[in-house]
Amino acid sequence: MDIQKSLDEIIELTAHASTEPTQTAIPGVMIIKGDVPEHQLAAVYEPMIGFVVQGRKNISIGEQEIRLRAPSYCVIPTELPAMGKVFQGKKGEPYLSVGIRINHDTLLKLLNDLPKNNWNSNHSEDFSACPATPDFIDAWVRLLRLLKNPRDIPALAPSYEREILYRTLHGPEGWRLRKTCMEEGKASKIRQAILWIRENYSKGLDVQQIATKSGMAVTTFHRRFKEITGLSPIQFQKQLRLLEARKILAFSDASVADTAFEVGYESPSQFNREYSRLFGASPARDAQALRQVELGHRDNFNRGL
Repeated sequence: MDIQKSLDEIIELTAHASTEPTQTAIPGVMIIKGDVPEHQLAAVYEPMIGFVVQGRKNISIGEQEIRLRAPSYCVIPTELPAMGKVFQGKKGEPYLSVGIRINHDTLLKLLNDLPKNNWNSNHSEDFSACPATPDFIDAWVRLLRLLKNPRDIPALAPSYEREILYRTLHGPEGWRLRKTCMEEGKASKIRQAILWIRENYSKGLDVQQIATKSGMAVTTFHRRFKEITGLSPIQFQKQLRLLEARKILAFSDASVADTAFEVGYESPSQFNREYSRLFGASPARDAQALRQVELGHRDNFNRGL
């Protein structure tokens, strides 16, 4: 298999993509291409397998950083607050990545069809980039070819999606996918806790109470939560609050103090410190810079650049 030829075909199939996430006719599949603004990449990432086809991308999750250089992929096993930065290729080629949202029902059915003892238990707890194997790339090519034949999508896309999941399960980060579907159900309960924190990020966080609801001791809950997300529950909530505050400040007329209270902070000064530490600038200065970047991005888009 000629890997570069396959990558070139993916590039051709996704030529219509832009710096905004481009949803495709294939359920759960999206494309993003070009000089993507950093603030757009600071968000709550959905459960996804993200495949960098061209260029590079760095993703920061808490104190960890995933460095992806094409062709490679990463696994985001559940909803995660993260920040990213993209880079063009060595010869100036635009950054390009494709992603497929992880359908946990599909994943669970696949795991139930596979031998239970056929997994490598050796892995690092840190998030990492995974080299894209020829089989992994080939499955993506066949999936994206369906964009030329939309009538085949309902019949064939599920099998290609299943194959991508299968190849990922056997890759370096496959253990993360298996963790989300553990037989004893604890990972599922962690996902429920993650969803609750996401929906109630502005409320006080009682880790003892959430752990009890999840049927775990606090230490066990904390360990499993960080194993899956790379963050402690408190860090997870803090990043959710700061990411939401950034959106409010950049795209509304709300004051810094009002925004701090809206996302759950009781002290605007603490909010200022933690915001500046995460984003590298004060809330007011960062919001102003984001508005200027967004304005320039829209001007370029309107001019067809």
